Amino acid sequence: MLTADQIAAALPAHARTAIDGLPFPRVASGKVREIFDLGDALLLVASDRLSAFDVILPDGIPGKGILLTQLSLWWFARTADVIENHLLPDQAGEFDRRGITDPDLRLRSMIVRKLRPLAIECVVRGYLVGSGWASYQKAGEVCGHRLPTGLRQADRLPAPLFTPTTKAPKGQHDEAINDARGEVIVGLGVYAQVKATSLALYALGHDTAAAAGMILADTKFEFGTDTDGRLVLIDEVLTPDSSRYWPAADYRPDCSPPSYDKQFVRDHLLALRWDQRPPAPALPADVIARTRDKYLQALRNLMG
Repeated sequence: MLTADQIAAALPAHARTAIDGLPFPRVASGKVREIFDLGDALLLVASDRLSAFDVILPDGIPGKGILLTQLSLWWFARTADVIENHLLPDQAGEFDRRGITDPDLRLRSMIVRKLRPLAIECVVRGYLVGSGWASYQKAGEVCGHRLPTGLRQADRLPAPLFTPTTKAPKGQHDEAINDARGEVIVGLGVYAQVKATSLALYALGHDTAAAAGMILADTKFEFGTDTDGRLVLIDEVLTPDSSRYWPAADYRPDCSPPSYDKQFVRDHLLALRWDQRPPAPALPADVIARTRDKYLQALRNLMG
């Protein structure tokens, strides 16, 4: 496991937004990740692409894929007592065995088991912010969960809420679902397990972030099942792309606190009055640099 300083020293000067030239079949291409078939396993590669409002931006964030991957590896090691994950155990050995020698590629990649992904994304909210705050203002509830009156923006919720969504095709928005629909999509027993596991993972993440001077406001987990039907944690975990982290020292309710994620980019784009449809506007150099700094600071806070 690399240290935060070693990871920072390995970040490239230029964004790697395309992952090309690999001798493996590409089986999927997401907003950030590329997935390649290794035969008995999958190669997940995190590019430096950045999306906002479900649109891929023309400018990447140099080293973002490395930061996401290395932080996920750090979290996978710390959540192993809660649930098993998709990583093959000897990552360095797996890279060597498959002839993957490019240092940059190795830092932004994971070799993982082939699993069946669940058709829902598992969101846990601990604070009233974002779309949850908008829903509360309108209806006094968040994703079907009735909340007490008088809550303020960014208030800590009485208890964390499990608010899953569907997995929408690329370019479309995920749809919030209630427990009943989630049970229909993945099955009653599996749904109960992912709900309990998601809440346990959030609690661990929240406590760990608090010790690092941060607040984990909300996060998203993804799960798959193996051939025996066992639940497995997949994709990324508790990164600034899948989570909303706030600096604890700057936290106060009644506003949207500053965060370590790409909210900084969203705010910049909102100020441009862009219609949130492709093509997205280019990002200024200072926005790119400050966004990378936010990702790196979150990693440094957590890893020390």
